[in-house]
Amino acid sequence: MVDVQTSAPGGGAMLMPTPPRRRVMPGWAIFMIGVVSVVGVLAATSYLTGEPALTSSSTMQNTVTLGLPILLCGLGGIWSERSGMINIGLEGMMILGTWGAAWGGLNGGPWLAVLCGAAFGALGGLLHAVATVTFGVNHIVSGVAINLLGAGVTKYLSTLIFEPLSSNPRDSPPIEQFETFSAPGLSDWLGELEAEQRVVISDVAGLVRGLVTRVSPVLLLSILLVIATYFVLWRSRFGLRLRSCGENPIASESLGVNVYLHKYIAVVVSGALAGIGGAALVLGSSPSIYSEGQTANRGFIGLAAMIFGNWRPGGTLAGATLFGYSDGLRLSSGPETVHALLYAAVIVAGLLVIWQLFKRRWNVALFAAVGAVAVYALYYATDELPTEFLPYTPHIITLVVLALAAQRLRPPAANGMPYRRGEGD
Repeated sequence: MVDVQTSAPGGGAMLMPTPPRRRVMPGWAIFMIGVVSVVGVLAATSYLTGEPALTSSSTMQNTVTLGLPILLCGLGGIWSERSGMINIGLEGMMILGTWGAAWGGLNGGPWLAVLCGAAFGALGGLLHAVATVTFGVNHIVSGVAINLLGAGVTKYLSTLIFEPLSSNPRDSPPIEQFETFSAPGLSDWLGELEAEQRVVISDVAGLVRGLVTRVSPVLLLSILLVIATYFVLWRSRFGLRLRSCGENPIASESLGVNVYLHKYIAVVVSGALAGIGGAALVLGSSPSIYSEGQTANRGFIGLAAMIFGNWRPGGTLAGATLFGYSDGLRLSSGPETVHALLYAAVIVAGLLVIWQLFKRRWNVALFAAVGAVAVYALYYATDELPTEFLPYTPHIITLVVLALAAQRLRPPAANGMPYRRGEGD
């Protein structure tokens, strides 16, 4: 925002801020263009490399299953960090949610599993809030402690409660899963189109079929939570006050906002969402069990999805889909298909070069061109990626995406800053 100089009534000059620039296109239009672009890149890569699994329905189903826990943790991060509270303890809260979901599922079915997962995650969030908001503990220190505590507590509880039932201190007995449903008629028709292997048409059919086949209530719940997060935080008075606590808590307090209360609510909701993510992970596994180490650092990837999405729900959904896709592709196919992602990266880099040349950003265009050549050389020189690297595909993509997106990020201004009541007096 640039200040402009105008004449004051007394003949002097005063600075008037210029209004912020308006978006050329609304956010939903940008999102849809992004979706079309991603589908186009995947369809082109599938055709040019001969790897139909890139856009198959099984890959999309795995993407949904593995992306939901990441999405829910990312939403939890939005709630917490928009209030000014860094929450790297999402991994520990998610671990608590996995154990709580297994315990609840054993005692009352899948819906109780979701509720208990949310409750156990919320307890972790409450502990984080007490430490950071009330006692002023450093947010990072508290988050690390929550991660360690979550792993330790669930290990103890699993040995105490699950071992007599499953004869294994690391796993719980299987719990009841949700019944899934498919769109009648539509799923079969899309399956026929996918089997025909027609360029673009079969690719789109496969991706859409993965979204409408064997749909779990957890998916619908997650979509509702994305929408609710947007409307509560960006379209309500409560959300405006909560976000003001993350931008300038002293000014918010001077206007009568109970900063402590809003931070407490945000961090507890953050833990509950991470716990639901843990429940989604348990209910989405086959068989549906709690297993030690089950989260596999997905809480941290959820934080990466939140940062990729610039602390907004829509962007976080896109980030979770990206990371879930890279993991789902690994499970639904082999190293050759994951290797084809290098070709997709070459196409993306080429499009970036064209865009940067159009914008007359010569240095960025040159850097993107060099990257495209290097990645293509790696793709041409190898037939498949080493199997040892496949489990770390989402983590590698996380690092690359965050490195490329770092220039456009804008976190809340007071995120992580210590605050004590009455500082503005």
